[in-house]
Parts: sequence; structure tokens; C-alpha cells
Amino acid sequence: MGGPRDEDPPVLLESSPVTQSLNVKPEEITLTFDEYVKLENPSKGIVITPRINNDEVEFSALKNIVTIKLNQELEDSTTYVFNFQKSIVDISEENPAENLKLVFSTGNSIDSLGISGTVGYYFPPSKPDFSNIIVGIYPLGDTTDVFTAPPYYLSQPDTTGNFNITNIKSGNYLAYAWKDLNGTLKAEFKSEEYDFILDTLVIEKNIENVRFNLSKADLTPIRILRTSQFGKNFDIILNRDPTEITLESPELGKEFFYTFSENRLRIYTTKTKEDSIPFQISLQDSVGFTQDSLIWAKFADSDRKPDKLQITANSGKSFLNNLEIELKFNKPIKDINFDSLYITYDTASRIPITPSMLLFEDSTKMDLLKIKISLPDSLKQDIFTIKASDSTFYDVEGQYNESELSANYRKLKRENLADEISGRIIGAKPPFIIQLLNTKGELVAEQFLTNSDSYSFQLLEAGTFKIRVIEDSNGNKRWDPANFFEKRNAERVFYFVNNENKEDLVIRSGWSLSEQNIQAITQTGINKIPVDNKD
Repeated sequence: MGGPRDEDPPVLLESSPVTQSLNVKPEEITLTFDEYVKLENPSKGIVITPRINNDEVEFSALKNIVTIKLNQELEDSTTYVFNFQKSIVDISEENPAENLKLVFSTGNSIDSLGISGTVGYYFPPSKPDFSNIIVGIYPLGDTTDVFTAPPYYLSQPDTTGNFNITNIKSGNYLAYAWKDLNGTLKAEFKSEEYDFILDTLVIEKNIENVRFNLSKADLTPIRILRTSQFGKNFDIILNRDPTEITLESPELGKEFFYTFSENRLRIYTTKTKEDSIPFQISLQDSVGFTQDSLIWAKFADSDRKPDKLQITANSGKSFLNNLEIELKFNKPIKDINFDSLYITYDTASRIPITPSMLLFEDSTKMDLLKIKISLPDSLKQDIFTIKASDSTFYDVEGQYNESELSANYRKLKRENLADEISGRIIGAKPPFIIQLLNTKGELVAEQFLTNSDSYSFQLLEAGTFKIRVIEDSNGNKRWDPANFFEKRNAERVFYFVNNENKEDLVIRSGWSLSEQNIQAITQTGINKIPVDNKD
């Protein structure tokens, strides 16, 4: 009472067995400290390698002694490592014991090999968290893997993503990294980010510069869960979102239209049918799984009241000369009243929208309307507003929009814009997806390079940006995650990094930044020392 706060961690006085002991097979391990201690989540926090049956291990703390009952026989000629991390803390202030590790061997030598490297993300969050990440290796030929059992050897990265697995027995291994949110020491491919190295690690000497890049890749095959009539329409419910949908029927785009939202594909009809109608549906998900099915859909009369027609606009977008508007509808659109659809730029002036300015992105869906208008330089106003009164849009179920639409767009001034950001991608081959991101991580501009490694973003608002490059190996103009079952890593993602090793790129009005070269250095596997951001 009244004394100084205890800031000293507990100090290990002795252990049984003693660290670095040889030819020991303890049934029980004890550690004695210089003060009273307690355990914090030891079953998760104390990392034991190589793999043992953690369910049988008993941890306890009494006064200043920690006891570990193994309740199992250890393997012959094997080096065991007990890494206590922050699981042993003092009673008074919960200061954790520092750098506490116990190493012993059941044979006559201590295994001393190791692997080290870093863990990152293909799409890093603003504040990367490495607290629940595990790096683990499995002996080649082991019947288990990262999804079925804990690893044989494992480690956890530090706060910057660096890891080090020590005291490994020489041999051939497969290596993985994953975010273990549920503490099972296994990866859950439906919900947890993970990565794996395709090549076998031949550990005969220390291996450095191993790199993992975490991302989510749900390996559940895509499938149709159920089908049912919904009012006069027909629903196809999927277990997950596909990346590609192909729906085929002779009258699709004429009498039938469809939308997709939240795992549900809904086919709309312009009139009821007595007979069932066949639809051929092909699905593909992000990891490459496909399903082809023939669906017989029924479109019968129904008393169910149709949903109201709703509109969402890409309001708030900026533009220079061409105003590009997108209107997203919750249902397919059948007709438009152009008399009540126009652009305003002051209290008295308006620009009528005509059919030549419109384009539906997909004539079989009719739920995404794109409007493109070229505005003359003589219009000096900053804000342009699209207006649509009620009953402007008419959907396939006979519903009009009940609410008025009003969405604003900002016209940029040429003198306030930066001229260009340009450069090359070094160390990778096209095709590429080049993305310009703002400080919120939002996509500002995007380019697809099929046969070139040079990019150029022109006429940009002044600000701070990041440049992200996706190595689009299959040229499908999207990033493809890993597929563990097909032994395929995710497509590489890398970022522009300046001379100060920062990703931020600042550009001002009138500036032109050339030779902003991007080095492809983020690669899963054993990496060479990164090279400078120069050609």
C-alpha cells in the first residue's frame, strides 16, 4: 500500500527439465518464478512444437510454480520447444514473463534449423493486425494439412509481421500461414484469410526471406440450394455469390429478365405462363468452381404484391467534360418517360435526357442504366443534377417509381487538375490491372494493360493516392484468389512505394509525375532481396 507500482516481469528461477536438456522424456514440466504468477489462456497462448495433442495437456499455476502435465508420450529423438509468449503473468500487475522459452530434446542433440520471413496481406487493412496469425509447417507426406489439423511446427509473427520458427528437424515440409480467429490452430477457408507455399521446403539449413500474403478464398463449391416461385417470378437461391452468371433461354431479354442480389437470382416475366419454362444456368465462383444446371421455372398467377421500384444513383461523382451517371434499379426496367428525366444546372436551365444518351449494361437484366452526356465548356457551373419525377421509370411488374430522384455531380475545372501520373511495372508480365486509390482506399481510376507494362493516369484531382497493381495472369480483368485444392496461389498484388518506403503518392494541380515505377516484390514463397524501384 502506497509503494511504487510493480512493473517488473516475473523471472524464471529454475525449470524441470532445464532448458537445452538432452535425452529427457518428461511427463510433467515445472517452472519456478521469483513471485506469484497466474496463467492467461495457456491452451492458446503457450505454443508447443512439434505438434502434440493439446487436448490432453493440463496447465496449472500455484503460488510461484507453473505445472504442465503432458499426459502423453513424446516422440523419440525430437526437439521440443515450449514458447510461453505472454501466457505467464504476475499476480499483482499482470506483467508477462519476457522471452520465456523452454527447449529440450528426447534424443542426444538439439535440432537447430529454422525458417524466417514475413506475413502480409494482398489487400492490407489500414491497420494490419498480426495478433491471431499463425505460420506453420507440416512434414511432406503427412496426411493432414492446414484445414484438417494443427501444424507440426508453428510460430506467430510479431507486431510488424515478421516470424521465426526455430528448432526444426531437417526434412521436407509444406508451409502455410493463416489468421486463426477461432483459436483452433487450423484454417477455416470459409471465414479466415490464409496463404500457402506451393513448393516443398527442403530444410537442411536455415531458410530466410519466406513471404506469405493472406487473403480469403472460400473453397466451398458453388451450388444451387433451392428454387421456388416468388409472386409471379421465379427465384434461384445459391450458397454464395458467383463471379460469373450465364442464363440462357430463347425469350430471355424479351419476355424474361433477371437480377442478382445477395445469393438470389430472380427471373422476372412480363406475363404469366401455363407451362414451365427451361433455363440453362452456368455459374462460376471466384476460385474457379463451376456448376451447370437446367432449371424449369414456373410463372403462375399470384396475389403477392410486387415490391416497390427503388433507384440508387452514383451521386457525388466528379467529372471533367463527360457526365457519366449510373442508375441502379432493384428490378428490370420496361419503359422510361423522358418528359420527366433531365439535367439541371441552375434554377431555370435544364438539359433533356434523350434515348441516345442511355445504355442498359445488360439487356437481359435491364437493372443498370448508364447515362452519358457531353457538356459544353461554355457551361461554367460546378454542380449538375439529374432529376426524375415520380412515375418516370416503369418496371416489368407494372410498378412506377414513387419517389423523385435527385442526384448531384461536380464538374471539375481543368486548371485545378494534375496533368499525369505515369510509370512502368517492373518484375512482372502483363496483363495488369492498374488501380488508383484515394486515402480512403476507394477506387478513383482503373486501367487494364494487355500487352504493355507502362501506365498513365491523366487529368487527376490534386491529392494523395496509392497505386495498386494486380498481375492479371488469366486476363479476366479481376483479381483471382488462391485455390488450395488446385495448388494455385492467388494472383499477385503489389503497390507503388516511394524512396521513403511509403505507398502515398502526392500530386498537385499542374504537376506531372513520370517514372513512378512499381516494383513487383510481393511474392508468396522464398524471395530474393528486393531491388530498388528503378528500371
